[in-house]
Amino acid sequence: MSALDNPLSMFDVGGKVALITGASGAFGAVAARCLSGAGCKVALAAGNAEAMAETAAACTGDTHQMVGRPDSEAACAELVAKTVDAFGALDILVVASGMNRVAKIDEMAPDTFESVMDANVTQSWLMARAATKQMKAQGRGGKIVLMSSARGLLGHPAGYTAYCASKAAIDGITKALGCELGAFGVTVNAIAPTVFRSPLTAWMFEETEAATDVRNGFLARVPKGRLGEPEDLAGPLLFLASKASDFYTGHILYADGGYTAG
Repeated sequence: MSALDNPLSMFDVGGKVALITGASGAFGAVAARCLSGAGCKVALAAGNAEAMAETAAACTGDTHQMVGRPDSEAACAELVAKTVDAFGALDILVVASGMNRVAKIDEMAPDTFESVMDANVTQSWLMARAATKQMKAQGRGGKIVLMSSARGLLGHPAGYTAYCASKAAIDGITKALGCELGAFGVTVNAIAPTVFRSPLTAWMFEETEAATDVRNGFLARVPKGRLGEPEDLAGPLLFLASKASDFYTGHILYADGGYTAG
């Protein structure tokens, strides 16, 4: 039977094993709930055990919690090994961990810049490296989804040099790995949102004068006329984690309401 006869089958990830780093954060929680709800066995990794437990409690399927961050070669190898020990394989990697530090360039300490680059770029690279080894050894391909941002394409006047540089680097890694791993059946793509609802951005959704002014200034450039919701990231993630995206690799998928189009 052709997939065209049952197109929803292309999005079936039932029984697949997913590893999500940054599972205590906003996008990590979306990824965990989305993939678990779609039938994946989900291994969660985060430094904040309490917040990760809340994410796990919101999942509907099998979960395995691991306290740790992808901050070294050994840590990444351990996260992959523990995932395989728990569920027998690794099919999907979602790197949702990362950070931002905002300061004008003449006020930002070099080690602050380096900390953002390490958390967003080096740790993503290390985690993708560890997953690649496992996926190659399994010999059945896999899916790697990294976290970019509209700021990987566009600048920002409010002290975002570290963040913009880090997300531009993620775009480069995504494209390079997409080329490198295609022959092994491993796709590498990135989701690049603009502002979406999370604990860090909750203030922008409030009906205060200050929030309204900031929000309206931002929305003037968003054709859809609203800020993002967690569900706006779930659809792209399921697509990139499933067979539906088998012919897509090295791609940056902008979940931004048209922000980067104009």
